[in-house]
Amino acid sequence: QVQLVESGGGLVQPGGSLRLSCTASGKIFSINNMAWYRQAPGKQRELVAVITSGGDTNYADSVKGRYTISRDNAKNTVYLQMNTLKPEDTAVFYCNLQILLRPSQTAPYSYWGQGTQVTVSS
Repeated sequence: QVQLVESGGGLVQPGGSLRLSCTASGKIFSINNMAWYRQAPGKQRELVAVITSGGDTNYADSVKGRYTISRDNAKNTVYLQMNTLKPEDTAVFYCNLQILLRPSQTAPYSYWGQGTQVTVSS
């Protein structure tokens, strides 16, 4: 059984920074894409950033230049460094990992974290 545990959310003033972490545990063979999504009140969940197994990254236009996604494969962990936060960044953030449980598996399973609240307010 695979579990994802997120941490790092909280309340921060506009212009501040936060770092989110998401760690997967269990019987994992490898992890393909790792991503962060967010869902603001009354809005649909949106993709914020993604990092491939090779380290390529992609970001939503609204966070480019402010957010940085990274991964530590040895720790099965993905990070999201968020700088220059704005009130419109307020949302519940979810990590999503595409995980292979065995070498013979042809398509990864999609796992979600429990969500962590980020609130940007003065």
